[in-house]
Amino acid sequence: MSKKILIITGDGGESYEVLYALHRFQEANFITEIAAPSKRPLNLVLHDFAPGWDTYIEKPGYGAESNLTFPEVVVDDYFAVMLIGGRAPEYLRNDPKVLEIVREFHAKGKWIYSVCHGIQILATAGLLNNSNITCYEHCRPEAEAAGGKWSQDEATIDGKIISAQTWLSHPDFYRLIFQNL
Repeated sequence: MSKKILIITGDGGESYEVLYALHRFQEANFITEIAAPSKRPLNLVLHDFAPGWDTYIEKPGYGAESNLTFPEVVVDDYFAVMLIGGRAPEYLRNDPKVLEIVREFHAKGKWIYSVCHGIQILATAGLLNNSNITCYEHCRPEAEAAGGKWSQDEATIDGKIISAQTWLSHPDFYRLIFQNL
């Protein structure tokens, strides 16, 4: 089995989620590649929670370089795929190639990791039917409409899908991921 993990994101992806995944998997000796609409430095963002706000705030975040484009992805080269949150899934879920990649990971029984808004890609791909999942609470209606059974747990596992609510869920999320690698 390949020791490679694919991260899917794009402009507006959550910076901390991208970098944490990249560094955590590299620390565990996985080759980790970032796929995006184009190969270039990505404009990532930081989402945080601030007193007096009804929703999260957004600021420019640390960047990361994408290694390949979606058409260059060969699913058989990877052990797992990570779907990053932030605003990127909002438009990536409309990319037929992204949906094809995620469906192929699922069909081949490979691991799919989703954090925060990443669940929007799984919902659009039709992969949540009767799955126990979690995600950012404001994505819950979309996940449930796609057939997912939402949990208030920080991280959940159902078959080969491991999901988490937000970057605040990293300890529980990565604990589940590494217990099952």
